Amino acid sequence: MDGTVTAVSSNGEYSFTKPNHGAITLLAGLGVEGDVHAGVTVKHRSRVAQDPTQPNLRQVHLIHEELFAEVGEAGFEVTAGQLGENITTRGIDLLGLPTGTLLRIGDDAVLEVTGLRNPCRQIDGFQSGLLKQVVGRDEAGNLVRKAGIMSVVIEGGVVRPGDTIKAELPDGPHRPLERV
Repeated sequence: MDGTVTAVSSNGEYSFTKPNHGAITLLAGLGVEGDVHAGVTVKHRSRVAQDPTQPNLRQVHLIHEELFAEVGEAGFEVTAGQLGENITTRGIDLLGLPTGTLLRIGDDAVLEVTGLRNPCRQIDGFQSGLLKQVVGRDEAGNLVRKAGIMSVVIEGGVVRPGDTIKAELPDGPHRPLERV
């Protein structure tokens, strides 16, 4: 299960969207260098308010570019970085990966998948009605989150558009992704 990086994004200030860059540097145990969400402990405001000592399981946010086409069919225009992701991908089923999957990106970087992004109302602030497109229910009525996955940096390195992504699944039994 391989894919490709199509864009990289970061922002040193709290903002829903993140501007695209030619490269980002991942720092082991921290996240994206210079990004507001980098750190050993949680940086998302709502989680800091609950308990600022929680480990940061959301150091790097990845989202699949295929989602942009899907929401485009419903009349929404979304491009890389606009949903706050750090790495935009193509060709890899991010949502189908189990917890603990290692993602080898480019020459050096290794991420460990920690769970699903839990989309919030800020998405509707970006484009009204978009939240319903990235959160839904399956045939059995189970909640389905489509706004990407979260990860921690195991090995740092520079990541650029065009880099390959190689997924290494953990030993079984596999645990499905849950929100983090």
